[in-house]
Amino acid sequence: MSAASISQAANDPELKARVLAMAHRELQFDDAKAQSTYGKALAASQIGAEPLMYPVAVDTEAAYEAALQAGRGAPGHDSDIITDAALTSAVGAHWPWAEDEEPA
Repeated sequence: MSAASISQAANDPELKARVLAMAHRELQFDDAKAQSTYGKALAASQIGAEPLMYPVAVDTEAAYEAALQAGRGAPGHDSDIITDAALTSAVGAHWPWAEDEEPA
């Protein structure tokens, strides 16, 4: 694993699009997230996936870096490299709660 591959993943536009999609999915299925400061801003298109990108990149770094080493050209896009389940888990685990709103 390397800082370079984490940075590359965090700035991968195809991975960012998938993370954004999963964040919006969370809004549909988790009312606490939908009512959070980040959730409201996301729903209003005032913010994107940026607060989630480095945490997601760290959580998925082994798969992303292995894909790069194997010559895979689109590791952020390919769901056989980083699964939707892995993204859902990372987005849920790293939801950017404000200090006074994080559920117990």
